[in-house]
Amino acid sequence: MVAPAPAVSLRMSKPFYRHLYVQVLAGLALGVLVGWLFPHVATSDWVKALGDGFVKLIKMVIAPIIFLTLSSGIAHISDARKVGRIGIKAILYFEIVSTFALAIGLVTGNLLRPGAGLASGANQAAVATYAKAAGAENPVQFILDIIPDSVVGAFARGDILQVLLFAILFGFALLALGERVKALRALIDEATHAIFGVINIVMRAAPMAAFGAMAYTIGEYGPQALGSLAGAIATFYLTAAVFIVFVLGTIARLAGFNIFKFLSYIKDELLIVLGTSSSESALPQLMQKLERLGCSKSVVGLVVPAGYSFNLDGTNIYMTLATLFIAQALGYHLSLGQQMTILIVAMLTSKGASGVTGAGFITLAATLSAISPALVPGMAILLGIDKFMSECRALTNFVGNGVATVVIARSEGELDRKRLAATLDAGPMGESAKTAAD
Repeated sequence: MVAPAPAVSLRMSKPFYRHLYVQVLAGLALGVLVGWLFPHVATSDWVKALGDGFVKLIKMVIAPIIFLTLSSGIAHISDARKVGRIGIKAILYFEIVSTFALAIGLVTGNLLRPGAGLASGANQAAVATYAKAAGAENPVQFILDIIPDSVVGAFARGDILQVLLFAILFGFALLALGERVKALRALIDEATHAIFGVINIVMRAAPMAAFGAMAYTIGEYGPQALGSLAGAIATFYLTAAVFIVFVLGTIARLAGFNIFKFLSYIKDELLIVLGTSSSESALPQLMQKLERLGCSKSVVGLVVPAGYSFNLDGTNIYMTLATLFIAQALGYHLSLGQQMTILIVAMLTSKGASGVTGAGFITLAATLSAISPALVPGMAILLGIDKFMSECRALTNFVGNGVATVVIARSEGELDRKRLAATLDAGPMGESAKTAAD
């Protein structure tokens, strides 16, 4: 019931070079070297395709996984009121933690002022695409866009919010039909196992994908892109680290676990997210690991997909910090009232922005447009380093969703606390043994 004995864990453990996180780290390090020393090779289509192809392989199964796990999670809950209770708890938690993330971004931006004195050569044409995409966003259209024209179309486009809506409706339909659809529920469960099997196969390419994505990034933007705006990058990473350690760390402590042990537990997935700059690249593995950690399948199936679209802590930090950075760089003074408006606007514009690379930049355009159209051209200042920002956004979003699931599972009495403690205390060796046993 608890973790295997140390002797068994040691006997079943793999050589260090066969651990996924070691292979991904090696891929990242090699990618940095190749991108730095051989930029022409690193920016070739074939090298870029290594990272892009891996993300596409993962995206290929994201919509089916979210549909299967969410509909199955609802269908296996005997009381429909419990589904609503978990949903309300999740939304309340998301909004509270998101507010902390937004506030921390504002406080850090005002204290460190990373954009002050930065000369800007902002080019309106460079951000026209993002501004146009953001201009189409409004609350009514956002709600209408959640409703798919067809279910097949939602899956074909990989529109996560539309898939979420259909999965919720389908899950409640299965719940209402009860024993009449017992065979269908079993089929959905088996299909879920098969899809996760596909993910396990795809994950073998993660180290090569990390190499390709990092080599292309360094080769394309070069060390000079990092150096010219290092202050903005460092401020964002520092703010995200403070949020994870102090805000999420405090939440984790109240929930009965250590945030650093949790980070160690999901280190493989964090490195994959770092390499691909997309939280969706490790979403299926996160769901599997949370179940192994002691969270019930129903809570994982409900909270993780919802958090994927609505619990975006890293994106929230980016919204406020980047807005202040651009205003400071352009010499545009934001009053206290305007900064409070950023909190409200960013809370709305960040909803539905998935872990796909670049999504945060579009939501930033929507936020700037709402605060002051004069700030939109300043997005060009961040264009060269947004790739590095997106990595931190994805990492923070990913960790935040993992912590949220454990917290909500605990509040519902759907968390095996002994298993949680034993798994986290066992550390990397224990997890390797568990994976091998499975």
